[in-house]
Order: sequence, then structure tokens, then C-alpha cells
Amino acid sequence: MPFANAFMERFGLSIPIIQAPMLGAVDSRIVTAVSSTGAMGTLAAGALPPPVILEEVADLKKQGKPFGANLLVVPKVDPDSETVDHAVHRLAKWRMEFGLPEEFRPNRWSEDFRAQLDALVEAAPPAVSFTFDLISREDIAAFQKRGTYVMGTATDVREARAWAQAGADAIIAQGYEAGGHHGAFLSDGNDRAVGTFALVPAIRAVTDLPVIAAGGIMDGAGIAAALLLGADAVQMGTAFLLTPESIISQPWRKALENAPDDATRLTRVYSGRYARGIENKFMREFRPTEKDIPAYPVQNALTGELRRISGQAGSSDALSLWAGQGVNAIREMPAADLVRVLWDETREALVLMHKRMG
Repeated sequence: MPFANAFMERFGLSIPIIQAPMLGAVDSRIVTAVSSTGAMGTLAAGALPPPVILEEVADLKKQGKPFGANLLVVPKVDPDSETVDHAVHRLAKWRMEFGLPEEFRPNRWSEDFRAQLDALVEAAPPAVSFTFDLISREDIAAFQKRGTYVMGTATDVREARAWAQAGADAIIAQGYEAGGHHGAFLSDGNDRAVGTFALVPAIRAVTDLPVIAAGGIMDGAGIAAALLLGADAVQMGTAFLLTPESIISQPWRKALENAPDDATRLTRVYSGRYARGIENKFMREFRPTEKDIPAYPVQNALTGELRRISGQAGSSDALSLWAGQGVNAIREMPAADLVRVLWDETREALVLMHKRMG
């Protein structure tokens, strides 16, 4: 059963699946594996220095397969010392527990987004996607002039309209169910949250741009449902976390394998921006005061070392265990095999629906 649309034809895709970038969980190996199937892999470039972005994209382009690269739109920040001091004080007990000095100040809060963006324009991957905010109309045009397709993440209709008005080529409709950081920029990512299967048709109703469904999609039935609602493709992240190409720590893997029903929560305690993950001790302790935590990227930088050491120590207590609401449906198999299984399931689900309709 062939499936095609303008988005797929643009990239020569035979399977309408995009592997989500998932910063800190995957690297270029999974991009290569997914793109080899006729689906599209995505390079998580949000933490990469500009020279590495140029190198990684160049290496992926040599393989001649469709792929995308993702950046987090992060402005430069200069937090006041009192805000930082309070945040450091809150983390002191946890740092001591893992053998780290109580006092800690990072050398920088994040990579220089402008430098990353310029490097990505120069690298000119087939597609780019952006999360956390808009980029300018001029920057979108610069990508398009280089032949790069631009996708913007939207968590509600207002954000989708903003991306369309800025000149984006497609909208990634990220629902409330999605694991990891939510890409909201006209809300806080929680108060006005919309589920994937309500968001896709709502965005489809206000734009003719291709719409990519993201959030809570874990199997072929979910993919089929998204396509029936008008999505041109789906973006899946959590489904790929137990692939051998994933670079997550053993405690994170174990948490995914043993996740109970209703395991995930939205939280801003790790990064200062709402993200969905499996609930743990760190999330529970800081939930009552999470509104007081400094915004991304400050809190993210302050907890980075703690999260890394927690994983190395074999503990999930302080680890950000990002996962979407469909985590219980996760499967362990190579990424390329998973894509093929997902597409087989999708076609079977669509055939079954046709039979049910008589």
C-alpha cells in the first residue's frame, strides 16, 4: 500500500516517519540507520559547537540519504547573581550526595545560538527543524536559498500560524504527550497544552503547509490515526530510546524498561522549561518549588553535571528520564528494524480500518 504526499516526494521518502532529535539520547548513528530505510533521521545539534555541526552535517550528506538537523532556539542570557545563588543553594544537597562540590558555576549557560544557526545555514542539510521559539523570516529565507527545508515546532494553533507567517515550509505539531522538552514559545508549555490528536487537525484547518504529528505515537495504529487526521508524516522519539543506537545511560534504559502505567510527568525542575519524563526522586522533591527555578538555559546548565554523574553512578534519582506518555509501548530492537515494523503495522491498521468500514 503506497503512501505519498508533497512532503515525502520532496525528500524521496517511502515511509512517513521522522526520528525526533532527542538531544543527549541519540547521535548521528541513529540518523544514518533511520534514513537508510526510506524514513528520515534527525541530527540533534542543539548542544553541538558550530565546527562540529559543520562536520556532522557534511558526513551525513556524503551518505546521500534524506535527513534533518534540529536546533534549540536559545537566546543569550545574563542571570542576576542572586537568582543563580539561590538555584545553586537548592542543588547543594544533591551535589554533595553524588560527591560533587556544593558550589558550582558553569563556564557558559549554553552554546551561542547565533553561531550555531550560521553554521547550520552554511552546512545546508536537506531539512532543519527548530524548537523553543521562532527564527526570523530572514533566517528562514537564508536556509531556503541554500535548498534547506525549514520546519518549525508548534504546540498550539497560534504558534503554527506564527511559523507559517514567518515563511516556514512545514509545521511539527507537538502534542502534550511528547517526551522531553516541549517546544512552546507563546505559552509556558503546560497551561495551554493540547494533545497531539486534537492539535493536528486544528493546525491542518488553518494552514496548507505540511503538518508533522509528534507526541505519544508509539506504534502503527498511532501512525495510521495521525495520517487519517491529516498529518503528512509523524515524528517519533520515545519509540527509539531502547534501540542499540541510542546513547542513553543504563539507569535511563532500566527506567524505560520498567516504567509503570502513568509513569511520566511534566516538569521544569531539571532545565527551567517544561519537559516530560519518568517521575523520580529529584522531580518529586522539587515539584513544590519548581515555579521558583530559573528559566532555561540557566537551570539546565546548573543541573547538567549532576545529571551526568547520576547516570555514571548507576542511579536514576537525579537523572532526567525523558519519555513520552506512550512509554509503556516501547520496544527494544535496532532502529532500522523498528521503522520497518512500524510501517508494516501502519499498513495493517489502515487495511483493518478499511475492512471494518465494509
